[in-house]
Amino acid sequence: MNFRYPFLTSCLCSVRAAGLLFALSIFSLNAAGDEATRDDPPRPPNVIFILMDDMGFSDVSCYGAEKVKTPNIDRIAAEGLRFTDFHTAASICSPSRAAFLTGAYPQRNGLYLGINPKREAHWFLGLNPEEITIAEQFKAKGYTTSMIGKWHLGMQEKFLYFHQGFDRYYGAPENMGHSALFYDGREVIYKRTPLDRLTTLYTGRIVEQIGEFKDDPFFIYYAHNYPHTPYEAGKKFKGSSDDGVRGDVIQEVDRGIGEILKALEENGILENTMVIFSSDNGATSATYSRPYRGTKYVSLEGGHRVPFIIYWKGRIEKPAVVNVPVNAMDLFPTLSELIGAPMPDDRIYDGVSLMPLLSGGEIARSDEKPFYYYNCENLQAVRVGDWKLHLPRTVRQIPWWGRKLQPPIASPQLYNIEAEAGERTDLAAEYPDRVSEMMALAEETRLKLGEFGERGSEQRPTGTLFPEVPILSNQAQDWDPLPDAEKGRGRTEFKGAHTVKNKRKGKKSKKQ
Repeated sequence: MNFRYPFLTSCLCSVRAAGLLFALSIFSLNAAGDEATRDDPPRPPNVIFILMDDMGFSDVSCYGAEKVKTPNIDRIAAEGLRFTDFHTAASICSPSRAAFLTGAYPQRNGLYLGINPKREAHWFLGLNPEEITIAEQFKAKGYTTSMIGKWHLGMQEKFLYFHQGFDRYYGAPENMGHSALFYDGREVIYKRTPLDRLTTLYTGRIVEQIGEFKDDPFFIYYAHNYPHTPYEAGKKFKGSSDDGVRGDVIQEVDRGIGEILKALEENGILENTMVIFSSDNGATSATYSRPYRGTKYVSLEGGHRVPFIIYWKGRIEKPAVVNVPVNAMDLFPTLSELIGAPMPDDRIYDGVSLMPLLSGGEIARSDEKPFYYYNCENLQAVRVGDWKLHLPRTVRQIPWWGRKLQPPIASPQLYNIEAEAGERTDLAAEYPDRVSEMMALAEETRLKLGEFGERGSEQRPTGTLFPEVPILSNQAQDWDPLPDAEKGRGRTEFKGAHTVKNKRKGKKSKKQ
């Protein structure tokens, strides 16, 4: 039996065309709904993309949480499309975010490792400025673009958000353990991010920008730092949930989302704004991954399967729970089609547009198209339909963050994740033909996207300040043994962390 399913080009063209016609019809409805602007050209829709940090599949009530109440997230799920089979492209922060923004597997766009400015082996790396982000797609169509929250794609000037399509920036761009600095534009306004005010600050700035941007199309990327640790709830939310401080901060974030929706409505643009909600990877506790097994850092379902909601008041034909397999790389082509921005034709993309789903149609990808679970450079699993094959891997291949959570595997392990979400019953011996076919897919993909210590033919360059310095993702085990001559400027120019000239605590800056 052959488990390879070719991409249907003709189907892609017809569905994309249908999706574009749907988007254009939405614009027409907007224009027709207002007598004063009937003859004006239809206004493009606004987009707010909300990306949580370390939020698991069952972390909000519409996905099964019982100890927290998230009525505003539940509302957009009930009135929009709530996806049950959405996967991020990585189980850690940096590569996952790179995939959302670029529409490509992290191994393809070059940012497959976790960026940490405190690591000598990594401080000079980031998302390659040659990558085209979804923010740049919006900019090309005349949108105002803003980013609020966590960046984590390189903090050297070359890799900053301002060079990746964003007009504005506000927030704490890194993990707090890497740096607690909080910026308004390029100015540091807090040397230590006020954790108990974080959601208030973010919500207030977004509400402010909605009022400022309301007359022209805008894209806001709201990448909250929570519920990644450390976290602290605001005074009004302390003790508000039945799940400790973590639950409190999630409920506070939900209240903030309610305020954002209210601001859109009060400014008369709610029905012309698509809101998307998701998470960068799974939670650090399997409690929040149920019914799936595994957490952040691993290639079990709990590391990759997270909430994903598309909300567009009055514009989604039939609100629904969607079981179609989709993934992070679909965001780029979806939003590009939404705003009429052509997909760049000089690079490979790994996603498809989800626009047809808004009108009850089908996307241009078979449910059987393979999905690849990379963990840093190591291809650890392949999914085809309901079948998921975990691949043999050695200790050396497993990135350091996952070694205590997911052990080496000597032989392939096959699971049916529809029949058993927990990935515990190995069916490899019963279905040897499936194993062989999926192993062949893995080998073919390694040649294109790489494997531990091996570049792939379709990998694009990782962003680096020093092209002559080796790019090593597993840090200590590979970086430390290198001679100083090979480490070169990676070592000689390392200062322990990035530095900022302007560190005026509490002083507000002019918006950028």
